[in-house]
Amino acid sequence: MIEFPAHAPFDDAQKQQLSAVLASLNTEQLAWVSGFLAGQQGSGTSAITSGTPVSDRKLTVLYGTESGNCEELAEQVLKSAKQNGFKPRMLNMSESKLTDLKDAGTVLVVVSTWGDGEPPEAAEGYYNELMAGGVSLEGVSFSVCALGDTSYDQFCQTGIDFDTQLEKLGAVRVAERVDCDVDFDESFAAWSKDVWSKLGASAVAAPVAVATPATQQVYDKKNPFPSEILENQLVSGERSGKETHHVELSLDGAGFDYQPGDVLAVLPRNAVDVVDVILKATGLAADAEVEVKEVGKIPLRVALTSDLDITGLSRKVAKSWQELSGSEELAKLLSDESKEEYKVWTDGRQIIDLLEAYPASELEAQQLVNILRKLPLRLYSIASSAKAHPDEVHLTVAVVRYETHDKNRKGVASTFLADDAPKGSKVSVYIHRNKNFRLPENGDTPVIMVGPGTGIAPFRAFVEERAEIGSKGDSWLFFGDQHYNEDFLYQLEWQEHLKNGNLSRIDVAFSRDQPEKFYVQDKMKEHAAELWQWLEKGAYFYVCGNASHMAKGVHDALLEIAVSEGDKSVEEAEAFVASLKKDKRYQRDVY
Repeated sequence: MIEFPAHAPFDDAQKQQLSAVLASLNTEQLAWVSGFLAGQQGSGTSAITSGTPVSDRKLTVLYGTESGNCEELAEQVLKSAKQNGFKPRMLNMSESKLTDLKDAGTVLVVVSTWGDGEPPEAAEGYYNELMAGGVSLEGVSFSVCALGDTSYDQFCQTGIDFDTQLEKLGAVRVAERVDCDVDFDESFAAWSKDVWSKLGASAVAAPVAVATPATQQVYDKKNPFPSEILENQLVSGERSGKETHHVELSLDGAGFDYQPGDVLAVLPRNAVDVVDVILKATGLAADAEVEVKEVGKIPLRVALTSDLDITGLSRKVAKSWQELSGSEELAKLLSDESKEEYKVWTDGRQIIDLLEAYPASELEAQQLVNILRKLPLRLYSIASSAKAHPDEVHLTVAVVRYETHDKNRKGVASTFLADDAPKGSKVSVYIHRNKNFRLPENGDTPVIMVGPGTGIAPFRAFVEERAEIGSKGDSWLFFGDQHYNEDFLYQLEWQEHLKNGNLSRIDVAFSRDQPEKFYVQDKMKEHAAELWQWLEKGAYFYVCGNASHMAKGVHDALLEIAVSEGDKSVEEAEAFVASLKKDKRYQRDVY
């Protein structure tokens, strides 16, 4: 039973009744009652546990983001908290420490995964600190909104890890975690409603809209801009083992203002032949009317072309299809506890393989639509400076085509841009901010840029921007690909920039032009002494491109250079590189 102090304003009977009720409540119920009564301060009612009004209650919005989605959602949470009477603060995981949460009151976490369940690049250090523990968070309440992609096995794993570890460290879960797919608006809204309800807030505040003139059209994620293709050129050589396109799009009338480092979100369409094989495998009529969320009633072919993901094979889709098909064989595959058998089967396969391997004898068009998620947008690093190309945005697109399990496959967005977006056609786009990949504010600061393949895109924008604003800082570009004669993207432009002094230096590595493969990280180590001198002079170090091999190789090379040229131990080199990240002198845009 709860013991009340002698000065508590209750008689003995009230104390006994209150004690009995409070003793019967669990932690979540106590938190709700406390928050609810705190929200009733206007009527003279006091909060049970703290006796403080809502406006004095501590609330922290903590976010970790890769592409910027979590930051945008965190800002919505912050606005809602203010409108609900809290005095909140917002923390970026890249700029804070776990100890900042020790006396944080309520912590609302919005965090995404990157790759297959890994933490966002900018939140990696914070995640590691959290997993290491070593701090008590007793007295803290929390809830987690996790963002992920169901096409990956480790869906929302970073958010799951945060949710589990915060509880282990003594924090109390005030509202259940919600796991959001790439189409996260509805799930996020449900999480927000639950959180504010549990915290006793009077209402869930809607996102604040920015007032604009009635005649001004606003283009964003909900209303993308129909951009005209100005140029679409193949820039890789005829004998290249790759297919790379330079795409120029008009932003005339869009009202977009982007910066170097930002990305362009492209809403692709599925190819006609891919839609056709889905219709054939299911036996459904292309003109069958279906209901698509946020769209309405449209023909099935239109839905499969413009609105639904018909390639990405996730466990969620497989489970839903098993229920429709009734396949015992598929049920057995999905019941594999280790998930290894299912993982082996799905490797290199798409939804069409599932439909053909485990057909459904009776299927309605709406049933198929209901198990498919919304077609995800694709993000491309912008390859132009808005100052150099007013009302335009440029992309460098690696076209994905390959064969697995005796089927020809192709990347949805890349082949859409290469095959179905000729000059003069329209493509739906909007600008997506990337605050984690920015040029230094001081134009005199030297920059080192490592961008093999299409990773060169943002550095084309960097160099153009610094040329336009007259930056005096030195710039060093490392570029690599397979063959000098076939894959030297924007070669003439780099030579012109070198001639004009807009680019101080370029070093290239073409992996297939000699017997032994040679990569950008090898070129870095070849010039280790000079690279270290640049870093000692305060240079910013940027990497863009493939994460699984290139980015890791570049990171390891940077550590080696810190050891060999900086005379540091391995531990000291790791600490040095970590400090570069913390100071935003080491930034990566990897995928």
